[in-house]
Formats: sequence, C-alpha cells, structure tokens
Amino acid sequence: MLVSQILRSKGDTVFTVSPDETIAAIAALLHSRKVGALIVLAAERVVGIVSERDVVRALAEGGAAALERAISTVMTKDVLFAAPGETVDSLLTRMTDRRIRHLPVCQKDRLVGIVSIGDLVKSKISEVEAEADGLKAYIAAS
Repeated sequence: MLVSQILRSKGDTVFTVSPDETIAAIAALLHSRKVGALIVLAAERVVGIVSERDVVRALAEGGAAALERAISTVMTKDVLFAAPGETVDSLLTRMTDRRIRHLPVCQKDRLVGIVSIGDLVKSKISEVEAEADGLKAYIAAS
C-alpha cells in the first residue's frame, strides 16, 4: 500500500503552527486537536515538527517556565518527509530506525498530509487481514 492511499482514506488535514507559538499554546493545541504532533510552518515552508515528546522534554528540563518559550527552541528542525508514492513498509522501517512517530508528506515541496506510525500499522493490519481472508476463501473453494 502507498502513502497516497492512506491519505485518501484518512484525509489530508494537517494541523500547522508558526515557530513563535509558545510551548503552552502547543500543548493546548495538541490536546484540543487530539493529535500527537504539529507541523511548524514559516512562510508556507516546513521548518520543523513538534510533538508531545518535545513538550514533555521541555517541561522536564525547564519546569513550568518552559511553557513560555517559543516552540522553535524545542521543535525537531531536521524533519524527515514521506512522499505519496512511498510504501507503508519503507516508512515503517524508516520510522522504526529513527524512532519517530510522525512523517509529514510532501509532493513537489508542498505539504499534502501527515502519517503516523498508527496509520501505517493500521494499514498493514488491514492488508494482512485481506490476504488471510483471500487465502481462507481459496482453501475453502479447493
């Protein structure tokens, strides 16, 4: 299965923020949007990604005072991207190797979606279940 197929079924909504937002504002957005990561945009260009992990790490290091810091101080700036034509298997490998849970999807330098490790695992499970059902039907027909 391809990333484009996942985006077609789950949708291409991506929640974005600017790099000058505070960690407190990001924590509130992560909670209200019920997502684990937000894409950081500056002038329509992806400049980072901020996740729940980043917020927790900032609080552990700086205490409550960290809530007033800009997310640009804690976001991941070296963002890995996925392309719509990539396979679920290749992304699962990349995400596992890098220990990341979210990948923005870009096509021709334009943000077109985001996939999480959960999206990929769900897709993989559906694929395996469909294959198992096909084999059961084949065996039953024999």
